[in-house]
Amino acid sequence: MNRRTWMKTWGAVTPLPLLAGAAEKSRSNTVDVEIYRLKLRHTWTTTMASNDFRDEIQLRFTSEGITGHGEGAPIIRYKEDAVQNKAAVEAVRPLLTSADPRQFRKIIDEVFKQTQGNFAAKAAIDIALLDWFCQKQGIPLYRHLGLDSKDTPLTTFSIGIDTPEMTKQKVKEAEPYPILKVKVGLDKDESTMEAIRSVTKKPLRLDANEGFKSKEQAVEKINWLEKQGVEFIEQPLPAEMIEEAKWVRSKVHLPIFADESVLHPEDIPKIADTCDGIVVKLDKSGGIHEVLKMIDTARAFGKKIMIGCMVSSSVTITAAAHLSPLCDYADLDGNLLIANDPYSGVKVVNGKLILPERPGLGLVKA
Repeated sequence: MNRRTWMKTWGAVTPLPLLAGAAEKSRSNTVDVEIYRLKLRHTWTTTMASNDFRDEIQLRFTSEGITGHGEGAPIIRYKEDAVQNKAAVEAVRPLLTSADPRQFRKIIDEVFKQTQGNFAAKAAIDIALLDWFCQKQGIPLYRHLGLDSKDTPLTTFSIGIDTPEMTKQKVKEAEPYPILKVKVGLDKDESTMEAIRSVTKKPLRLDANEGFKSKEQAVEKINWLEKQGVEFIEQPLPAEMIEEAKWVRSKVHLPIFADESVLHPEDIPKIADTCDGIVVKLDKSGGIHEVLKMIDTARAFGKKIMIGCMVSSSVTITAAAHLSPLCDYADLDGNLLIANDPYSGVKVVNGKLILPERPGLGLVKA
């Protein structure tokens, strides 16, 4: 081929990359976000509040004929609500509609740069993009993460604070679940434990939700609870009481897990001396990628990991379940507490999380 022929051939093919570039610039993904009201099967009471429903956001990201689903469940404890989170998604809509979803890490990083707070909204975006990507690749999310679906742990089933009679009824309804998680932290802890132990001897994991207000009270309560067949307790003291939490840990034998005091990876070094493990949640941290960072950081400090949840639908619960093989414990029952789950995904059989084998999160519309 002489130089003139080569130049003609090169000139004939140069428009193709330009056309491809133009096509990328004209990309038009669609983003649908709505506030969705989750209706609880029972009034849900913790030390923070009592609710019959929870408002959250459902997000659908569509590109190339594939729709990825995401969800964010904000709570007032973290100064977030559904209206604010929906607005946060709307604010980054231009980014989401024009970006290549194959570059999901780049998109998520930019979302974090552009968005202050609103971590539930960030989680919804992160989950939806990974659901889309894994569907595009034709693999379940857990395979994308290099995990084995057989390694999922047992999940607890949560019992909110209630009257002794209602507590007994809730425990009986939870018969299929071998481990219970019980909310404590109010002045009725003794009657709650008495009611539960009158109907079951199952292992218990407790969550005080910052309910003990002094280090002395925390030690007294924890030492008493240890005698009730409790495996560990979450967040006995308010999150800001870090020095007091260190003292409590030195005075008790029952393992302590940090929750409200550890929201992001950078929090872990600050609270490492206060606990034996941490609770990771997609909504409070900002999604799958942030939780993966937290797991790696906590492991470096020798901590156990429990993956937990807010009251959520099967979207977030299934996303979290795909990560559960990385964790020691799971508390993924948020979808089991509601009466209007819009999707189905992860299943629970004798307490064990069974992951879907369908691509992405593996959701099916209910």
